[in-house]
Amino acid sequence: MEYTLDRSNRRTVAIYIRNGGIEVRAPLKMPKRDIDRFVASKEKWITDRLVKSQEQLKRRKSFTLNYGDIVVYRGKNYPIIAQNDDRTGFDGTAFYIPPDLSYPQIKTACIQIYRLLAKRDLIPKTYDIAGQMGATPSAVKISNAKTRWGSCSAKKSINLSWHLVMADDDVIDYVIIHELAHLTQMNHSERFWAIVSNILPDYRARKTRLADLQKRISTENWDF
Repeated sequence: MEYTLDRSNRRTVAIYIRNGGIEVRAPLKMPKRDIDRFVASKEKWITDRLVKSQEQLKRRKSFTLNYGDIVVYRGKNYPIIAQNDDRTGFDGTAFYIPPDLSYPQIKTACIQIYRLLAKRDLIPKTYDIAGQMGATPSAVKISNAKTRWGSCSAKKSINLSWHLVMADDDVIDYVIIHELAHLTQMNHSERFWAIVSNILPDYRARKTRLADLQKRISTENWDF
């Protein structure tokens, strides 16, 4: 099997399926023959995931948005409608955009709306929850991250992907609390999860719902 190899100061070998290809991460000094042997031993697992990955790529390539289609905001469905002027936004009932846009332009307009909503909703929500937790992030920013819902930097800045505004409020709260917990525990240790579970005893259920949303988004192409 052909694969790309990335060596680093890690102790174990790991296989990732990325965009229909195989990526292997291995220790710096591990012999190539041992890496090949490990990859060969995982052939069935790799083949199964390659098939799923290629199916996802096909769905992503065919993903379009049109007038009348439904988009999700804070866990609820809203239609995309044409408005007879140049305004773009959300009025509580629909995503409204100018008429006669092409498919790519409709998607770009929806992303602009999502980013505005994310800034409007997620940033103050994060500061509000931080206050309840006694946490003090240095900043809260909205990012264009595609594979991470949120992150916490070493400088204690919280970054949240605009995609998160698609999730329902319970799931949004979980991601925000997760990242705020990293302000005191920059890891996923027992102490970290104790902080999260103390605030959200049902965090596992919320985490599962977040994974379900991730699966759905993985079949959609929200790139500009």
